[in-house]
Amino acid sequence: MDITLTFNETRVIGSLIEKEITTPDQYPLSLNALVNACNQKSNRDPVVELEESTVQQVIDELVRKRLVTEKSGFGSRVTKYQHRFANTEFSELQFSEQQLGVICVLFLRGAQTPGELRSRTSRLCRFADVHEVELTLRNLAEREEGPLVVKLPREPGRRESRYAHLFSGEVDISDAPEQVGSSAGRYEERIILLEQKIEEMSRQLERLVDRANT
Repeated sequence: MDITLTFNETRVIGSLIEKEITTPDQYPLSLNALVNACNQKSNRDPVVELEESTVQQVIDELVRKRLVTEKSGFGSRVTKYQHRFANTEFSELQFSEQQLGVICVLFLRGAQTPGELRSRTSRLCRFADVHEVELTLRNLAEREEGPLVVKLPREPGRRESRYAHLFSGEVDISDAPEQVGSSAGRYEERIILLEQKIEEMSRQLERLVDRANT
């Protein structure tokens, strides 16, 4: 795979993909809207506070890599940005709706289990069950052109292994977060259900913020 992205680049691209799908009427994004999308406190891990100048530098580099392009609407003085990362005529990466949803959430929230991905991609795509998520991940991991995700060793207390994307290079397992205790597995499903409710409640708020900042 020829694409190698920094953390900030994955945050910018992930935010553009997410907004393209969830708020198409507000897409492409202005610089201000993109900064707010990158710095959201919901659906992001870790939560960051990127400065506008930092995001502009990231955009400039992604434009140079031909992964982002500028677009100005007729009669508009505000420059807006859209990704060319995947599923465009300019990209070699062509994903299914489910594959793109998985990649997007891995960009925005880091390594996750299939169960977590099923919950957290609900605004981007639909999975019938966790097995369908696992099939999507397997397809991404076993591509003839090279793997795009990798399965991490299962942590103690977890029933599922986490998966990470490979767009930022090989994953060093030694850099994985501290392993959780054995009690975590018992609460995993409950946490996922609570996250679904929180994301549902925050959906309307996010749309209002997007409109206010465009």
